[in-house]
Amino acid sequence: MPYCLIADDSPAMRKVVRGLLMELGFEVDEAANGLEALDSCRARAPDAVLLDWNMPVMDGLGFLHALQDAATGTRPKVIFCTTGAEQTPIIRAMSAGASEYLVKPFDKELLASKFVTLGLA
Repeated sequence: MPYCLIADDSPAMRKVVRGLLMELGFEVDEAANGLEALDSCRARAPDAVLLDWNMPVMDGLGFLHALQDAATGTRPKVIFCTTGAEQTPIIRAMSAGASEYLVKPFDKELLASKFVTLGLA
């Protein structure tokens, strides 16, 4: 069973995305900020991370940079999630190591298509 970490400071968003991922057959864990997500990746490397941009403590970009520097073993596929279609955050995230991106809100079909593109479904 593939394992996905949701890194988002919104409990409501994590709950919705957890449900979608479980319907897609993923084992799921959650982190409320980038630092928690990094600690979780060190404890158990996920196959994928759904990563929010704006989070307290450590934002999505900080997480991407820290993940590159961390010795976490296998590097997960990171799907950067943003609330707007503004290009600058997307370009910065992709340059920092994100594998793909999604604009919130998204549905199960779009999420599934990203995992297919990344070879995780």
